[in-house]
Amino acid sequence: MPPSASAPNPAPNDAPTLAKAERPAGDPPAAPTLTDRAARLASGLIGGPFGDHAADPPRRRFWIPIRVILLTGLIAFAVNWIQKYPCSAGGWVDWQQYTNACYTDIRALWGAEKLNEGAVPYRDHPVEYPVLTGWFMGVLGQIAYRIGSVAGTDGGPVFWHLNAIVLFICGAAAIAVLHAIRRDNRRTDIPGPNPDPALVHSRPSRPWDAMMLAAAPVILVTATVNWDLFAVALSMPFFLYWQRGRPVMAGLFLGLAVAAKFYALLFLGPLLILALRQKKLLPALQATATAAITWAVINGPVAYLWPDSWMRFFELNSERPVDWGTGWYVLRGLTGWERLWDSEFVNDLYLVLFALSCLGIAALGYFAQRRTAGGGYGLKTPSTEDVVPRLAQLCFLVVATFLLFGKVWSQQYVLWLLPLVVLARPKWGFFLVWQAAELFYFFSFYGKMLQVSAEDGRGIPEGLFLAAAASRWLAVAVMCALVVQEILIPRLDAVRSLPKRPSRGAPPRPPRGAADPAPAEAL
Repeated sequence: MPPSASAPNPAPNDAPTLAKAERPAGDPPAAPTLTDRAARLASGLIGGPFGDHAADPPRRRFWIPIRVILLTGLIAFAVNWIQKYPCSAGGWVDWQQYTNACYTDIRALWGAEKLNEGAVPYRDHPVEYPVLTGWFMGVLGQIAYRIGSVAGTDGGPVFWHLNAIVLFICGAAAIAVLHAIRRDNRRTDIPGPNPDPALVHSRPSRPWDAMMLAAAPVILVTATVNWDLFAVALSMPFFLYWQRGRPVMAGLFLGLAVAAKFYALLFLGPLLILALRQKKLLPALQATATAAITWAVINGPVAYLWPDSWMRFFELNSERPVDWGTGWYVLRGLTGWERLWDSEFVNDLYLVLFALSCLGIAALGYFAQRRTAGGGYGLKTPSTEDVVPRLAQLCFLVVATFLLFGKVWSQQYVLWLLPLVVLARPKWGFFLVWQAAELFYFFSFYGKMLQVSAEDGRGIPEGLFLAAAASRWLAVAVMCALVVQEILIPRLDAVRSLPKRPSRGAPPRPPRGAADPAPAEAL
């Protein structure tokens, strides 16, 4: 059983570092059907929740959690492959990319980025993506172009299938890393350089949380819309290595993720805020410096050799008008406010709102539960109570507000949020509500594209599309509110698994791991 919050830390010479602390053997993982109401209800379809007489661990050791989760993820990726297959050949006719909801940027950009001519990204043609994603498409584009040239066929289908295979590998890697994060589930907020291993592993192991990523319904339709799974796979090791106390490796993967998609840059703010709060700036600065160097090494040669092509990504983001399905689009549709057609005005308004949101999140991360953690304002003795906001919670809030107030919110951006939601709030109930809202928007988007593209009256009305976009916006906003609530009330956080406060007059609940009290004799 974990020690109480007041238990002293062992002497520095006797305690292992955070990176070397291992979870005690035999510590059973949390059963989803016992810790999550939605999972408990759904388990009725397969025999009910985990029972008192169930074998833990199970006797059949082949189907361990990671294998079950990865198999589920591979099935989801296979369904996505089938769903996008009608668009893989290109030459779309009669708007089939919209009627089949199988549109993918990967296939569309085969010609738009001149990969079908053997062009090298940045050198021969400017690319609208960060450098690492540009090289990703460029390497596979060269392979597909040469295969097509040798076979005397169009390399476009080869290009799409090659990308799908590599992206599915990236997705499986992201699932495996998320599983490792939650299986270990160690704390990083304990004061002192050599924390007590019992405190480090006082949270329960939660390997089944990774199933939320593997089985997320939106994976079925968005996994290969663009190259976002590549960036997601690079960003997940940042959280794993930071949790294990290896800031340089965490910074390396953070730099790689930013070089693939810029959204990962938003992780730096929460990292530094928590470092300031815990007075552990050196590891955070090491991670930040490593990320900056990694990004510069990748971007430097391209920026030097082909500066105009390299700047294309930044120019496009500043010039783009309000995009389909954003909060600004919904607001413009509901109010008719003409100023929202002005991209410069929206840019300025977005920057103000996002900056204010970041300040609010920073204040939340720095001040939430400080009285409880320190025993009172002004006390210098830190507490080991598990109340400090978790890094993933703050990262989710920053990325979510970036999308809520941004002027571009492409359908595949849901992949950015998926692992962050699982790390921040692994509860199936509202997660599935949010997924339903994302699917509603996904299919409504193609209905809207059909309505504005076809000339025969097909598609959906504007009101339905606005309803779908608004439902997605509201679902993400509510998820943010739930995460904020769990930061302010840590006992609601499933990851911490803190005991609930007993009602007045009730006997105190024993800590995890303690033997159950003997039942009173029947009268």
